[in-house]
Amino acid sequence: MALAGRGDRVEGFHAVTAAVAAGRVLELLVQRSKTGRADYVELMELARRGGAKVQVVEDVSSEAATSAPQGVVASARPLRTLSLEALLARVTPPALMVVDHLEDAHNLGAIARSVEAAGLAGLVVPGRRGVPLGPAAFKAAAGALERIGVTVVSSIAAVISELKRHQVWSVGLARDGATSLFGLELLTEPVAIVAGGEGKGLSELVRKRVDVLAAIPMAGGESLNASVAAALAAFEVARVRRHSFL
Repeated sequence: MALAGRGDRVEGFHAVTAAVAAGRVLELLVQRSKTGRADYVELMELARRGGAKVQVVEDVSSEAATSAPQGVVASARPLRTLSLEALLARVTPPALMVVDHLEDAHNLGAIARSVEAAGLAGLVVPGRRGVPLGPAAFKAAAGALERIGVTVVSSIAAVISELKRHQVWSVGLARDGATSLFGLELLTEPVAIVAGGEGKGLSELVRKRVDVLAAIPMAGGESLNASVAAALAAFEVARVRRHSFL
């Protein structure tokens, strides 16, 4: 499944390199000032071998959606997304991250990187009422969105109910959660971590539907950045499961 607009423009060296490796890039624009660097020359060669049209231009800024495209902008086939069933099958027992009403593209990209680093299967994101899978998110993800699984759904609340039918527990991250996330034995089971948006956290309907509301213990402060909370949760799943890289 690949929907237009999801990853069809990619910027930033690492994000573009990953898109080229995935065989998605159709056209690559490279800023002339970068063409003397060996890593950019290699990127151009890889893109050409993959069938992409490569053009050297004086400045890519006019074609870029982000403020720092790092001298490369690519037009690409949209990211190929997965069904929920296919995402669950990527890791045994299943472990994935669900994001609810996230608004900052940089947070989405950072969460994707944490999901990959911690060995989770991937991300479930809303098709509406959330940050789009656009150039800023791909740049912040630095290639992670190409390598993890991504599932796009119409409703996060509905997918929580669907996860129950697949016998997957859902753990919502909440500052006022009655249970500590750290050491939560439930994380050894098929599980989905549900991270809320910046400021407002989880929506009320999602809060009601998750199996557990878990808090990250803190010495002080109001709350953690959404991507920081998601990263801590992702690595707590890995720690509780005693992954070999820990």
